[in-house]
Amino acid sequence: MSTRPEVSLAQRKRQLVADELTEAALQLLAVKGFDAVTVDEIVATAGVSKRTFFRYFASKEDVVVQFLAEMGTGIRTELAARPADEPASIALRHAVSVPVLACTDHPDHTERALRVVRLILRTPALHGRFLERRSQWADDLTEELAKRLGRDPDADLYPRLAAGMALTAFDVTLRRWSAGDDADEPAENPTDLLDHAFALIAPALDAAVKPG
Repeated sequence: MSTRPEVSLAQRKRQLVADELTEAALQLLAVKGFDAVTVDEIVATAGVSKRTFFRYFASKEDVVVQFLAEMGTGIRTELAARPADEPASIALRHAVSVPVLACTDHPDHTERALRVVRLILRTPALHGRFLERRSQWADDLTEELAKRLGRDPDADLYPRLAAGMALTAFDVTLRRWSAGDDADEPAENPTDLLDHAFALIAPALDAAVKPG
């Protein structure tokens, strides 16, 4: 008898617990600040034991690192799924739009996501981990774009330059969106910001891709 349904159920349960812990941790960290939150507070909010927390994460910082890793996976997966004949600028915009759209799919999500982005960009330790993950994203996007175009990423400058431009547009969007404080006037729409950024870089991205 196959055990696949049971394995699938166990995986879904683990993912649910991980998601609950991630949500509790990120929101506490965003509201109170990284240094002010303890693991005890996170597990109390999530309704799990401390032992359960350490089964999934090595530390509260590791929650953020895993969150960033999953974000990068989503970006690469979307690029791989784009139509083969789609211009590079459109394919890359859709790819880096994945985390932005996840942040803005509901008004409540948008406000929570904005607090998390501010937390990551304004906490030196977390910003450092963000830069580490971003470097990995650049490698992944370079590899995926080279595969998509049939180019050698070691010999051809375009895939890495294009990946870097796309991620720079993403960075600029996050920084502009998270500028200011909650008391200021409403933050700009991150989707609009990303679209504007890609409108600026699209000519360079597409002009460098010659057919044939």
